[in-house]
Amino acid sequence: MARRTQSGGARRVTGTKDLKDLRKGAVLHRNRDMDWERLMAKPSAERRIAVDVLLSPWNDAGRSGLELTLLDEDGFSGAARIERAFEPARDAERAVQTLRDQLTRLGNTDYVARDVHLPADAAWFVPASVLNGLRRDAVVALDTARTQGLERLPRAVPLDPPADYPEDTVSYLANVYNHKAAAFYARHGVKIIESAYESHEELGEVSLMITKHCVRYSLSLCPKQAKGVVGVQGTVRAQPLVLQHGDDTLTLRFDCKPCEMHVVGRMRPGVLRQLRDQPATVYRARE
Repeated sequence: MARRTQSGGARRVTGTKDLKDLRKGAVLHRNRDMDWERLMAKPSAERRIAVDVLLSPWNDAGRSGLELTLLDEDGFSGAARIERAFEPARDAERAVQTLRDQLTRLGNTDYVARDVHLPADAAWFVPASVLNGLRRDAVVALDTARTQGLERLPRAVPLDPPADYPEDTVSYLANVYNHKAAAFYARHGVKIIESAYESHEELGEVSLMITKHCVRYSLSLCPKQAKGVVGVQGTVRAQPLVLQHGDDTLTLRFDCKPCEMHVVGRMRPGVLRQLRDQPATVYRARE
């Protein structure tokens, strides 16, 4: 898959297997900007490794043929040979152009042809199928050379002492569900560490979901919508609403400053009874 960048060496990483292609000095962007994502999805955002294409004849112990070498911008090279008799083409100019066209068709590889170097007497007739096979073998050789020549960057030295966490208290929203997670926060200066909601220590009403989707906004009952509206401004309040789903009653609370809606509820009794029958607590209860 071609490297997708916006400028310089910026790259969008889509999975852990893509990390093998990272290079020293590459700029990574991690955000939720949909305009940026759409821009990166366009063909204009594709960046490929520039290669020089060199086609030359070879002769060894009475055998002869063609050799194709791909030299990339990082100094790696890959070559492939084929044994073949040289047949002069009827139309020399067209034959040379065909060679250039076929050798630069790098398709969905990570490479793009920068320069093509052909011998002065390269007016040979070579079938497209032969050139395609030669090109594929050279790309495989270049891929192998780049993989073997990859220099692993040394691991960063951990800070000593570790950097302080911005807060000295984390709630169940930090999702601390095992001892390693708790040890991480403690190592970074957190004094009070609450267990994750899955530890079933939060038995009262808590925020089960925090979402940007706002029911008040959808119903045109948002205080921000009422700003500047004569006769309406000041009359609309962010009062809680009730969401009824079967036998469950959930409270919707609204935090207008960050523009968030909290779905508030408590642990269902059936879940607690099930846990007593089949204990599944992983994180040690707070003392």
